[in-house]
Amino acid sequence: MTELVHARDIDDVWETLIEVYADVRRAQLHDPHYSVERYAERLARHGKEAGWEAVIAFEDGTPVGYGYVNSLTPVEDRWWQRTAPRPDETVTGLLTVAVKEMMVLEPHRRRGVAKLIHDALMSRREEPQATLMVSPANQDGRVQALYAKWGYEVIGYSQPSPDSPPLTVMLRLLSSATGA
Repeated sequence: MTELVHARDIDDVWETLIEVYADVRRAQLHDPHYSVERYAERLARHGKEAGWEAVIAFEDGTPVGYGYVNSLTPVEDRWWQRTAPRPDETVTGLLTVAVKEMMVLEPHRRRGVAKLIHDALMSRREEPQATLMVSPANQDGRVQALYAKWGYEVIGYSQPSPDSPPLTVMLRLLSSATGA
């Protein structure tokens, strides 16, 4: 049985997030963009941003995955500024929750753990829409296809840093915004 733990203080979950990240990215840690040090820098920055929240999935007391989010600043957020083409203010002007990281350890994939994490994160949000960035190459496109299945639609592309892979920017309305 999967247990989900919510956290709003990054210090409480720092080591767990680092450990899961290092395990999931083990084969890529030699790449500077995916190094634990660079991830820790991003995590520290994200953990200070408005609306930071994480959900960690545990099975038998062991962390098997996590996701974390932040609130975006309407219109001016660098998330939108790095998206091409730049979305219209009807998108950027709305309060938005951004899924910054979501990962599940290999033995626990394709069993609904990521969906549990995602839905737990979205269930507590007041923003009417959610966005995320995904590498179209991640798991040969399966991750982007999964997000599409969850209702996310492609709205643009981004390359957040010079050594990051090109990413697809996706957006979806949250059920509370649609009345569903």
